Amino acid sequence: MVKPSEPRLLEELRQHLMRYRMQPRVQEQGRVLSVGDGIAWIEGLPSAAMDDLLDFEDGSTGVVFALGRRRLGAILLEETERLTAGTVVHRSGRLLSIPVGDALIGRVVDPLGNPLDGLEPPACTRRRSLDTPSPPIVERDFVRQPLYTGCKIVDTMIPIGRGQRQLIIGDEGTGRSSLAVDTVIHQKGQGVLCVYVLIGQKRSAVVSTIETLRRYGAMDYTTVVVGEAFALPGLKYLAPMAGCAIAEYWTRRGRDTLVVYDDLSTHAYTYRELSLLLRRPPGREAYPGDIFYLHSRLLERSTRLSADQGGGSMTALPIVETQQGEIAAYIPTNLISITDGQIYLDTHLFAAGFRPAIDIGRSVSRIGGKAQHPRIKEEAGRMKLDYLQFLELEVFTRFGAKLEETMAKKLRRGRVLREILKQERLHPLPIEFQLAWLIAFNEGWFDDLPPAEVPARLARLEAGVKASGLGLDDRRDVWLQHIKRWLT
Repeated sequence: MVKPSEPRLLEELRQHLMRYRMQPRVQEQGRVLSVGDGIAWIEGLPSAAMDDLLDFEDGSTGVVFALGRRRLGAILLEETERLTAGTVVHRSGRLLSIPVGDALIGRVVDPLGNPLDGLEPPACTRRRSLDTPSPPIVERDFVRQPLYTGCKIVDTMIPIGRGQRQLIIGDEGTGRSSLAVDTVIHQKGQGVLCVYVLIGQKRSAVVSTIETLRRYGAMDYTTVVVGEAFALPGLKYLAPMAGCAIAEYWTRRGRDTLVVYDDLSTHAYTYRELSLLLRRPPGREAYPGDIFYLHSRLLERSTRLSADQGGGSMTALPIVETQQGEIAAYIPTNLISITDGQIYLDTHLFAAGFRPAIDIGRSVSRIGGKAQHPRIKEEAGRMKLDYLQFLELEVFTRFGAKLEETMAKKLRRGRVLREILKQERLHPLPIEFQLAWLIAFNEGWFDDLPPAEVPARLARLEAGVKASGLGLDDRRDVWLQHIKRWLT
């Protein structure tokens, strides 16, 4: 017996057969010449262009990275054990893209969007190209709103605005990643979606970072993109672009986002490795000539969009490593020139026990001050001047010179301020507390305090601020009354 739906299906099949026309179909086909180190050399595919996605007959995938007269070079994104010379290759006709959407919040994925947390693939209905042009000038707006990191030094003296690109620079082991993780943790309840990109990190470091974010509840608004150390070089190369694409989707929908690139030194090493394997001409320090363009193209995508574009923002915190504090090296200088400021972490400060080991003299935020709250800006300006004068004065005391009482008082005041600026890891502080200690310090209420008693006094101040409910817009005299009561 014919079911009711079968006549309709038979009619559709008949119509399809009537429309069918026999005609020749032309499809380009290439063949792998050699494969190794995450690179495949291919002959054929005369119509292939840069960044074309390739499908290999064995199930591997790659992307065109170098074009030659007789062959082309591709970086492998997925490689099976059956990939050998002679494997047939086809152009996929697709662009390199990644799934995007709210389903990625709280997930750990690779640069292709594949899950790495043991869960089902994210249920994303949209995809976004990994490499897109940065927003034109007419679509951008001024940086007006602050992005608080929870770090005393940064929020007061090196402020960051939403839509800014602030470089974190320093030697290995000085706390660069710790500062970035603290910033992500502090975004809880701030309405900022975060993307943390781990490039070439060991698995132990990856697991430690994810567990820290999960322990402090940061995974509720964070996506982690991982290109592990043992992953194919192509995946490590694509990791920052994938993280940027995920954040761009939210930014275009009016959301505020934060992207951490940890770190771009490893990304540059990977790009140099791929370029040398593909026989590109080397330049300074064996890097290809377009290494500057690669990072500028990535970081220029971070901005604040105008209201007619949704008003979203993407703040970037790229991390770069220096060798023995040498900020004039090739990659650090490139990134310093691209970004809107840098936070410099010094090895000597770290060894001396000053954490976070931020060197105020070498750190700068070129546009963050425009987004800083007027009350914080006013109080921090007085404090920063005192601190810089103290640092200069402290240099002269090393020669054993006898100081006047006024100079000795400034030294005592500066040493107390140094203790105030110290901060434990994984303990970001609200901006209201920053205002409270700034007012207390500027009023001289810490001057006669022994440095050893500073942490206990700050703890009392922090507890008082949390219980009071005071805000930045409350009058200064109201703050003074409360602070005086908390400190006495």
